[in-house]
Amino acid sequence: QVGGPDGFLSPAPHGPQRAAELLLRTSAASLGVLLFAFTTPMSDLLPRLVRAGVPAPLVDVALVTYRMSFLLLNSVRRVRDAQAARLGHTTRAAAWRSLGGLGATAFVRSFDRAARLQAGLAGRGYDGTLRVLVPEARISVRFTAASLTLLAALAALTLVLERPLS
Repeated sequence: QVGGPDGFLSPAPHGPQRAAELLLRTSAASLGVLLFAFTTPMSDLLPRLVRAGVPAPLVDVALVTYRMSFLLLNSVRRVRDAQAARLGHTTRAAAWRSLGGLGATAFVRSFDRAARLQAGLAGRGYDGTLRVLVPEARISVRFTAASLTLLAALAALTLVLERPLS
C-alpha cells in the first residue's frame, strides 16, 4: 500500500516543527555565507588559500574567472545599451535578433580579451603562477574577543533551547 492511513499524502506529527527548524538552519547558513562573500574581497581571499594548501593553479583559475566574469558582464551591458540606443528591442523579432547578436558579440569579445590577457601575461614573464601582493592582516584583539563571546553565547543559548522543557 502506498501512503499512510490518511491517504497518499499525510502530514507527519512533528512535520511543521521540523520544517521550521530546517528553514531556520538553512537561512542562517546561507546568511553566513553571504556575509562572508560580501565582506571579504576575493583579491585578499584567494592568495590566502594558496597559503592554506589549495593548489596554486586552482586558485589562479578562480582568480582569472572572477576577474573575467565582471569584464564579461560589463561588456554585455555596453552592447545591450548600444542595441537599445539603436532601437534593437522595438519588436519581439528585433529583441530576439538583438539577443542573438548580444550572445555572439559577447562570445567573440570574451575570446579576444582572453587572447590579449594571455599575450599580456606572456609579456610579463608569466611562469604558471599569478603573484598578488597581499598585505598582512592584523588581528584585532577586541574583535576576536567579541566574536568568541558571541559564539559562546550562541552555543549556550543552543544548549538551553535544545534541552527538553519537562
